[in-house]
Parts: sequence; structure tokens; C-alpha cells
Amino acid sequence: QVQLVESGGGLVQAGGSLGLSCTASGSTFSSYAMGWFRQAPGKEREFVVSTSWSGGETYYADSVKGRFTISRDNAKNTVYLQMNSLKPEDTAVYYCAARRGRYSYTATREYDYWGQGTQVTVSS
Repeated sequence: QVQLVESGGGLVQAGGSLGLSCTASGSTFSSYAMGWFRQAPGKEREFVVSTSWSGGETYYADSVKGRFTISRDNAKNTVYLQMNSLKPEDTAVYYCAARRGRYSYTATREYDYWGQGTQVTVSS
């Protein structure tokens, strides 16, 4: 079992930056692949970015490539999402997700554990 807690959301103007954190507890963090997903009002939850258990493999949604960066610190049981050049269309609840496995996974159904989500609002 893994418990995930996100933090760092908030309100930012378009073009600004925000950093999100997701801290895990309850199991060996380094055994888990991690992902960030988001869900805007009235839309399905969508993939944003993921990282393998080592951090050596990452995948980004096309919509965030070049603007968002995922990283992880296994010693701190934490995965980070740095978001730069934010756009109003990035507004959503952002969720951290985890699953056992060495690779980087992109589908919602591939993840077993989810955080409660943190709101990110980008004003124009």
C-alpha cells in the first residue's frame, strides 16, 4: 500500500510557474513508477508526465513538452512536477499516481494508487 499526498497547487498568471510535490508513504518508494495526471472540469483525467522507478525514463504529454519537468528524489520519497510557461488550458486538478514497476507508464488504468489532487488555476 502506498499513500500519496500532493502539495504546491495554487493560482498563477499565464506565463508563470508552479511546482508540485507528491510525497509517498507506506512502501518502498524506489520500487514504484510515478505519474502526474490532471482533470479539468467536465473532462476526463488525462496523462501529463511519468517517470520510471529510477527516474531514468520519462514520458511527457505533447501538450506539456518543453514546459513541464518531472523529477524524483527516492531518498525523500517524493516526486516533483515543475511547471513553467503555464497556460490557462493547464488549469485542472493535478493528481499524483503510483504503481509498482520499473518502467514509465502513461495510462490511467496502469496506476494503482492515487493522491487526493491539488488544484492548479492559471489566469489569463
